[in-house]
Amino acid sequence: MATITTTALDSSKDLMTDTLNLVVKWNSKEYDIGPLLGEETVGNLKDIIFHKTGVRPERQKLLNLKFKGKMPENDCRVSELQLKSGFKIMMMGSLEEAIADANKIPDDLPEVIDDFDIEEGEEVAIENKEVYLAKIDRRVKEYQIKVLNDPRPGKKLLVLDIDYTLFDHRSVAERGYELMRPYLHEFLSSAYRDYDIAIWSATSMKWIEEKMKLLGVSSHSDYKIVFYLDCLAMISVHTPKYGVIQVKPLGVIWGKFDQYKPINTIMFDDIRRNFLMNPQNGLKIKAFKQAHINRSTDRELPRLARYLEAIASLEDLSQLNHKHWERFLSQRRRKERKKRKGEQSSSKDASEP
Repeated sequence: MATITTTALDSSKDLMTDTLNLVVKWNSKEYDIGPLLGEETVGNLKDIIFHKTGVRPERQKLLNLKFKGKMPENDCRVSELQLKSGFKIMMMGSLEEAIADANKIPDDLPEVIDDFDIEEGEEVAIENKEVYLAKIDRRVKEYQIKVLNDPRPGKKLLVLDIDYTLFDHRSVAERGYELMRPYLHEFLSSAYRDYDIAIWSATSMKWIEEKMKLLGVSSHSDYKIVFYLDCLAMISVHTPKYGVIQVKPLGVIWGKFDQYKPINTIMFDDIRRNFLMNPQNGLKIKAFKQAHINRSTDRELPRLARYLEAIASLEDLSQLNHKHWERFLSQRRRKERKKRKGEQSSSKDASEP
């Protein structure tokens, strides 16, 4: 690793002698960075990260590194960031070869195998097995949901996954907003009119909080998240065809909140097995992957916002087959067009002498 050159911009003795050890998390790995002198700059920090990871400084996005609420400039001194030793920095950034390969189609591209093709009979059998109901009951008693805002009376519940549903967490994109699914805030603002919104991710609570901050979801003024659930709220089930798998049983939520029930809950997830315990409440959303290619054409969230609005007045959401949500929207549009034509025809007849 190259020796870092420091510039004596401050004569303070503490600044010259204080050191800091940091950790950078990138590409599912952690890298120890340091010791850093307080007078060294963010630019120096990026140089060290480059030698550790191979990601060039101009490609690095240090997500949770802030100075006065903004991303610090390269000449900002490390001491001004007021970090503590051991602080973990989340980094996005791509190696040059990864960027070059991103737009190439591999010759040996494997066949894409879709999510589990679970038969309806298997879903029902798993949903009603007493051993799994007992696990749900234990989660209800022992798991502590992270409540952020009080449920609103009369509202239905929308439960959302994060990875590949709202956020592409494995992309060559270099900036946070490029990993966010297009129209995310517009979608959440629209849904919030009729639904309380919860986040349930198969990751740790720490990373749920970090991702929600990164996406600007936790602080948005047009909607509020009612609560978070993490991987500890999930349960394991055994299927004859696929073995032991982890699922997200909505019964955990229904057992914690009297307001939410099967009739007023819908879950969006890009993996169908996550709502294996509650198939009638789940909608498999198209996975948002390869953000650098697909973010300009992905329109899944605006269309699903229309679906949520269309079904918001129904008494029982569990009676719908959410697999056919697109067909539902098409039928609704046809009915609306037919109604408008009828109204126009009646108006025309009334105006004739």
